[in-house]
Amino acid sequence: MSRKVNFHTLGCKLNFSESSTIARQFEQGGFERVSPTEPADICIINSCSVTEHADKKCRNIIRKLHRRNPNAIIAVTGCYAQLKPYEIAEIEGVDIVLSNNNKGETYQRVLELTAKGKTQVFSCETEQITNFFAAFSSGERTRAFLKVQDGCDYCCSYCTIHNARGSSRNIPIAEVVAQAEAIARAGQKEIVITGVNTGDFGRTTGESFADLLRALDKVEGIERYRISSIEPNLLTDEIIDICARSHKFQHHFHIPIQCGSNKILALMRRRYTVEKFAERIAAVKRAMPDAFIGIDVITGFPGETDADFMDSRNFLESISPAYLHIFPFSERANTPAVDLPNKVQSSVSTARVKELEALSDRLHYDFCSKGVGSEAEVLFESTERGGFMTGFTSNYIKVKVPYNRSYINRIVRVKLLSIEENCDVVGQIVE
Repeated sequence: MSRKVNFHTLGCKLNFSESSTIARQFEQGGFERVSPTEPADICIINSCSVTEHADKKCRNIIRKLHRRNPNAIIAVTGCYAQLKPYEIAEIEGVDIVLSNNNKGETYQRVLELTAKGKTQVFSCETEQITNFFAAFSSGERTRAFLKVQDGCDYCCSYCTIHNARGSSRNIPIAEVVAQAEAIARAGQKEIVITGVNTGDFGRTTGESFADLLRALDKVEGIERYRISSIEPNLLTDEIIDICARSHKFQHHFHIPIQCGSNKILALMRRRYTVEKFAERIAAVKRAMPDAFIGIDVITGFPGETDADFMDSRNFLESISPAYLHIFPFSERANTPAVDLPNKVQSSVSTARVKELEALSDRLHYDFCSKGVGSEAEVLFESTERGGFMTGFTSNYIKVKVPYNRSYINRIVRVKLLSIEENCDVVGQIVE
């Protein structure tokens, strides 16, 4: 009987792509992958540490897994494992902790464990994180997440990512293209290009992100690409032009601003101003008026007054993105923000989150409403809920139609009829 393994992935799509690659290694080694809730001989946790909540969630998962499967081997890797390996090692049930530099060795290291025993810890300092674990996700029938870059050199004052992931690095374009071709052979139609600082691609190979996009555009079998996130200072006119001219690159951008106040942006050590951000958004909308633009925002950063928050809120409303991804500030150890004065009370930060969520709901509804009455190409997914299936348009409007198995993983033309309160758009197949 084959041994069973399950996976528990926290945090970003980058982690998701890496977990999926580790899972394929176990499956190729004869293991049976089971769902996270099923009993398993081996449990792999790919951790996040972007907030204290993420750390706590990882600890809770470890304890829950050990209670459910007291004899299971528990391995923990990822950003929390990189930053606080010995804190994790002290949790009952953990057998092995692997740094981000050793993440690609997870399968082999776990295989070497014959039974539960003293916790093994593979740790390293930030400057020693030099390996690039090439990864892409599989399993979803329509969409794959393809890792093209890792690490970050920006060192924003609130962020642990440089400490957890190391310096910016990447594999050559030729290797990325080979992985995209493998995804195409597996039958997936859409690729989401992902990384820690995706637009910084090429730093270690002398290539550029624009060069990568042009090369990926030529891969046969892939019909759609999305860029998971790109810093505003790296979203060049060249990249915008490539996306606007390409039939494959979707009119969908995720651009972090973090705050709409220049004072707070300076304290955050971000590499742009509000004015520069607005200019980049305007450039996208000129080239692609229908573009979906999602924006990351942090509230409650030290020093953010009520006036700063209102400046930020009003600025976000003025540029009319399609969606806001909102985070309350979470203080992280060993970051400069820890020492900043004028901390914001958590209750104030929470109230600001709610106000921005209300703004986001309205902006998202307004954006999706504009599509009603038009026709769009929709890539449908396999999930069935209440007799319906869903998919996304090029500009990321979620569309639902009556379930029909023949539409799965196909791009189908749809008439957008009406919008529901949750922003799902009801569609009708155009034969």
